[in-house]
Amino acid sequence: MNRYLTIYIPKTAVPAPVSRFLRTQAGLTKKQISQAKFRPGGIRKNGQQCRVTETAYPGDQIIVCLEADDVDSAQLESSSFTVYSSNHNFQFSADAISYSDSAASEFAGSDVNSHNYHSPATTSQFLPELAIIYEDQDILAINKPAGIVTHPSGSHYSDSLANQVASYFRSKGEPTKVRSIGRLDKETSGILLFARNQTAAARLQNQREEGISEKTYLAAVSGFMPVDEDGAFHRISVPLAPDPDNRLKMVVSTDGTLPGSKHAETLYSVLKSTGPDVAAPASLVMLRLKTGRTHQIRVHMASLGHPLLGDSLYCLSDISNPFSRAALHAWKLKFQLPFSIDESASDTRASMHHDKNAKKEISLEAPLPEDFKKFYETIF
Repeated sequence: MNRYLTIYIPKTAVPAPVSRFLRTQAGLTKKQISQAKFRPGGIRKNGQQCRVTETAYPGDQIIVCLEADDVDSAQLESSSFTVYSSNHNFQFSADAISYSDSAASEFAGSDVNSHNYHSPATTSQFLPELAIIYEDQDILAINKPAGIVTHPSGSHYSDSLANQVASYFRSKGEPTKVRSIGRLDKETSGILLFARNQTAAARLQNQREEGISEKTYLAAVSGFMPVDEDGAFHRISVPLAPDPDNRLKMVVSTDGTLPGSKHAETLYSVLKSTGPDVAAPASLVMLRLKTGRTHQIRVHMASLGHPLLGDSLYCLSDISNPFSRAALHAWKLKFQLPFSIDESASDTRASMHHDKNAKKEISLEAPLPEDFKKFYETIF
């Protein structure tokens, strides 16, 4: 559907061209402004189509079309799938917006309600369930299962998460260009964010680059690690580079001299650990990334002598464990809504008002998958 952004020129503003307010107040780039001109409704001032060179005055209302309803990721094939919508409470507060699927305890998942969506399929592939954690007019957050790729590649042309998301929007009659904010490896489960329009995508990506958004991972690792006090994190700051002997792997480049070396920084805190004297010691670790390199968590933890359980690339141990994949889960995500409380993005040209006291931060949490639950119950 068409997406519109509404801004109001402050009473204290100095009159200036519409384009200047779209850049400074709405945060749009020159390219985004140029593209908006050719969308339905284009750019309007006080309800009338206008040129961006026209002067805007204090109190004026400017509405710009962010996305047209004919935009679609046509290259992504549709397929049959099941959508799981979390059974949760969502509330606004003066401090933050909290949205969690973990009501029972910190490490317990919640029940969900399922709904089947069958879109016209060009492939017989039936994808795993699409577990929606959060959805609004600008954002879709998915709890990605392990074993599915984020984007089509190689032999995974029609069974990626991006295919599922495209199918989901088509099934609702809302074709949307699929824009993931970051990605997760095939074996990694957990939260993955998608933006529903170009401006939201740009703003969410900027939050990642500026360190405003924060994603927290859980990893099950081999070996005993002393449990940290609440809130205590350790820092790993070691460059990573492609393995010159194996194109599928990354290696630490301690002095940064290996070809393709890039700075990589990981924070970790040990939540639980077995005793050091058990036959197969293991630990549960919470991690946050300051950089986003390929296999960063897997390589950094392996460099400490604590590779992820189930990791066929970096864990050489044959210790029995419940994981058939690298034990990594994108557990929590904090970020700011892409549009501030004095802006509005809606599917009509009418303004959408927000609580002026509400802040922009939103917190999401993905329930633990079954292999993590089994690990926690069995080991601890």
